[in-house]
Amino acid sequence: MTSPDLPLKLRIARIAPFFRASRSGLLIALAGSIIGAATEPMIAAFLKLLLDRGFAKNALPLWQVPVAIIGLFGLRGLAGFLAQYGLSWAANRGMLDMRAAMFARLLNAQPALFSRHSASSLVNTLTFEVQTGAVHLVNSLQTLVRDALTLVALMVYLLVLNWQLTLFVALLFPPVALVMRVLSKRLHRLTLETQQATDELAYVVEENVQAWRIVRLHAAQAGQASRFHRVSDSLRRLSIKATVAAATMTPITQVVAAIVLSAVIMAALWQSGHASGRTVGDFVAFVVAMLQLVAPIKHLSEVSGPVTRGLAALERGVHLIEQSPTETGGSFVPARPAGVIELRDVSLQYRDDQAAALDRVTMRIEAGETVALVGPSGAGKTTLVNLLPRFLEPSAGSILLDGMPLREWDMHALRRQFALVSQDVVLFNDTVEANVVLGGDADPKRVTDALRAANLLDFVESLPQGVHTVIGHNGSQLSGGQRQRLAIARAIYKDAPILILDEATSALDSESERLVQEALERLMAGRTSLVIAHRLSTIERADRIVALEDGRVVEQGTHAELLASAGLYARLHALQFKT
Repeated sequence: MTSPDLPLKLRIARIAPFFRASRSGLLIALAGSIIGAATEPMIAAFLKLLLDRGFAKNALPLWQVPVAIIGLFGLRGLAGFLAQYGLSWAANRGMLDMRAAMFARLLNAQPALFSRHSASSLVNTLTFEVQTGAVHLVNSLQTLVRDALTLVALMVYLLVLNWQLTLFVALLFPPVALVMRVLSKRLHRLTLETQQATDELAYVVEENVQAWRIVRLHAAQAGQASRFHRVSDSLRRLSIKATVAAATMTPITQVVAAIVLSAVIMAALWQSGHASGRTVGDFVAFVVAMLQLVAPIKHLSEVSGPVTRGLAALERGVHLIEQSPTETGGSFVPARPAGVIELRDVSLQYRDDQAAALDRVTMRIEAGETVALVGPSGAGKTTLVNLLPRFLEPSAGSILLDGMPLREWDMHALRRQFALVSQDVVLFNDTVEANVVLGGDADPKRVTDALRAANLLDFVESLPQGVHTVIGHNGSQLSGGQRQRLAIARAIYKDAPILILDEATSALDSESERLVQEALERLMAGRTSLVIAHRLSTIERADRIVALEDGRVVEQGTHAELLASAGLYARLHALQFKT
C-alpha cells in the first residue's frame, strides 16, 4: 500500500496515466474555473464603482446596474457548469479506463493473486473503491481548482487596491498549510486502515452468504452476528477517527483566519482615518474582497480529506495492477498435440514451513491413455493436475507436453489443450448456449451435438427459450446433475485433446451419476484423460491407476494389478467396499 509519507506529486503521478484520455474534459474544467475565479473580484469592484459613482447624480445610468448584475452572475453560472461538467467527464472516463485495466489484469494475473486476496476484497477494490475514489477526487479537484484560482484572483485584486493591507492577509497561508500537512498524513493512514476493515467486513458477509445452510444447520447465527459486530464496530471507530481528523482542519483554519482578518480590518479602519486619497468605495471593496477570501480558504482547508480518501482509493486500484504481474509463457504454438504428458522429478512446496505437496514425482502419460489418480486427502492429486495448465508452478523439476516444457508453450495455446470437469462446477448467469460455448464462437450445430452427447439436449429443449434460456447465478435453476452435464457439454464443445476430471461424479444420486458417467465416457473417447476420484468404482476400467500418498507416487498399475499387490489402493478399495 501507499505510504502516507510519499509526496503528493508522486502519488498523483501514479494515477495520472489513467486520465490521459480525459485531457479535453480537464481543459474545459480549467477554462470554466478560470472564468469563474475571474468573476469573484468583479463583485467587490462593482460595489466600489457603485459607492464611488453610483450615488452621484447622473453619474451611472440605471439600466447598467441590472445588466451588470445579471451578466456577472450569468457568466459565473456558465463557468461553474463548464467546470463541473468537464471534471465529471474526466473523472468518469479515468474511472472507466482504470476499471478496464484492473479487470484486464484480474483476467490475466498470476493465479497467486487469488490466494492472496479474497473475492470480496477484489470486488470491493474493483467496484466500490474506484467509484468512491473517483467521486471524492472529482469533487475535491473541482473545489481545489476553483477556490485556488479564486484565491489568486482575489489576492491580485487586493494588491491592486492596497498592497500594504494585503501583506496582513498573506500571513494567513503558512499556518493553514501547516495544519493541512499534519492532519493529512493522519487522515491517509486512517483511510488505509478503513479500507482494510471494509475488506474484512465484506469477507464476513461473503462467507455467510455462501455458507448460509451450514450456519443455520449448526445454529451459528449468534456467533456469526458477534463476529460481524466486532468487525463492523472496528470500522465504525476508524470512520469516526477519520471524521475527527478531517473535521479538525476547519475550526483550526477558521480561528487562524479570524485572527488575521481581525487584524486586517483594524489596520484598514486605522488607515482610512489617517491616509488621504482613500474613498469609501476603496474601503468597502477591500473589506468585501477580503471577506470573500474566507470561503475559498475554508473550502481549501476541508479539501484535504476528500483528496486523501480519493487518492487512497484510486491508489489501491493502481497497487492491484502494479503488484499483480500477468502470467508469462513462451512462444510455442503447435498444431493440435497428441497429448503425451511427462513429469520429471516434479516437486511443489506451498510454503517453507510446510511439507511438500508433491515430492519428486516422475510419470509419463501416453496419448489417449486414461490415468486415474487416487489417494487419501492431501496426497497431492489436485495439486498435480493444477500444474498441467500452469495454475501452479513446480518448485523443482519439469513438466513436458509432447516433449516441450510447459514454460516454452504460449500460455493461451497451452490452455487450449485442456478441458476440465470438476465437482465444483462454475456456470455464468447467462444462456445455456453461452455457458457451453464459453470463450469461443457459437456454432449452433456443435452446441446441439455437445448437449446431446452430455445427455442434456432433451432437458434444454424443454426450457422456455431452449439454448437461449438464462440459467441464473451459477446455474441456480439447474439440478446438480444438470449442472454437471452442462460442464461436460462445455468440455465436449471445446474439443481439447487432454481432459481433467476432478471428482466429476461425486455428490450425485444414482440416476444423475449414470447419465453423467455415460456422458463422460463419450467425452473421454480418444483423449488423454486424468481422473481424480474418491469413488473407486468409477475408475476400475482406467488404463492405469496411480496411487499417491504424502505427495509421492507409491504404486501404479491396472485395477487388478493393484488389488493383487495389496498396497495402498487395495486398502482404499477394501474400505469402500467392505460389507
